[in-house]
Amino acid sequence: MEWSPRTRESAVLAVTGLLLGLATVFLDPLGRVLVGAAAVLLLALAARDRLLRPRLAAGPAGVAVRRLGGVAELPWGRLQVRVRDTRRWGLRSRLLELDTAAGPDDDGDLVLLGRRDLGADPGDVARALTDLRPG
Repeated sequence: MEWSPRTRESAVLAVTGLLLGLATVFLDPLGRVLVGAAAVLLLALAARDRLLRPRLAAGPAGVAVRRLGGVAELPWGRLQVRVRDTRRWGLRSRLLELDTAAGPDDDGDLVLLGRRDLGADPGDVARALTDLRPG
């Protein structure tokens, strides 16, 4: 199974970034800097979404997480899957936590992915990964 950012959300980011980039022509110098920076940020996020597809893939050997620096392979035998629920400033956030550390002195790999990264609810992805896990 594979999970990736939603294509429509990435397209909306790209189109909004392009529109903001075009809008900089009509702004004063300070506005150009601010709106231009926002346009670059949105275009960078859209490009990242496109380059890192699929973001998460599960197979018989384990889970593969695509990062900007390459693909991280997380074997099932060491993988711990959890969902982190946090509340700050009245907002609820859910993250999928993938950890391969065997103990406090083991570095391992820690990967945190949100709903936007996965294109699905982290709780649903965690349940699917638990079902896919061999043994």
